This record gives sequence, structure tokens and C-alpha cells, in this order.
Amino acid sequence: MPGRLCRIVIAALICWGGSALTPAVAQDQDTITVTVNANMARVLRINAPAATVIIGNPAVADVTIQDPQTLILTGKSFGRTNMIILDANGDPIADTVVEVAQLKSDTVTVFMGAQRTSVACAPSCQPVIMLGDDPNYTSGVITSSTLVEGAASN
Repeated sequence: MPGRLCRIVIAALICWGGSALTPAVAQDQDTITVTVNANMARVLRINAPAATVIIGNPAVADVTIQDPQTLILTGKSFGRTNMIILDANGDPIADTVVEVAQLKSDTVTVFMGAQRTSVACAPSCQPVIMLGDDPNYTSGVITSSTLVEGAASN
């Protein structure tokens, strides 16, 4: 069964539409690592219809079923977790490692003594929240974002 499951997982991951990334095989031959960037979404196409998708740590990534053979994987925070895909009978279709990476090309980290802040510069710089940023800075960014959202909805 593990060999069959591995072939299904590999076939499912190779069928991803519109993706230039090829899944990387981790140390264990039966484990596939799927990479997605933080704050970005990725379309995953699978060969067998999915009924249930489970994410080990929902703070790291989220997944929704667009249709039975199309999943939308969203990176929430950098780190690693796993994703289990089950069919309608509850049988596993795939058990995959999800790695959420942080784009470094558009993020600038500013250190002021021991305090750290982050900004995303694509094309102009705007404050963003990253793990490890100064808590006061993080609170200020959240407050500002909430005010902007409130003004936009009125």
C-alpha cells in the first residue's frame, strides 16, 4: 500500500496546472514536499477526487477544495506542516509535507538596536508583519490595517 500511495501522490503533484515548481522529493522516498510562499496561494490539481483535506498546523498553511480535483493551498506563515488528503471513503489519497517559504526579494528587515521591523517593497515599501518583529511595531501595523479596512467598508 505505501508504494501505491507514493505513486498516487507523485502523480497528483506532477499534474499541478500552471506551476513552474516541480515537487522536491525529501529524504524519505515516500514523502513529497510542496512549497508555497507566505501570503500567496497555489493551485494543486490531483488525480483522485478529494473529500477531506487536513492541515497539521493551520497557522502555517490553509487549504480549500475548489472542486474535487482542485485544491487551493495558501501559505500563512513560514514553517513546515503536513497535508493529508482523503477520498469520500476516508481513505488517504496523499500525505504531503507543506513548506511555507518567505519571499526574501521584496522584504526588507530593519534593525533598530534589538527591535526588528519588516517592510515589503514591491514596488513601494509598506509595513508588513513578520515573526520576530517588535511587538509594538506589530500592534501598530495591525491597528493601522484595521482602520484602513474600516474606512474602506464604509
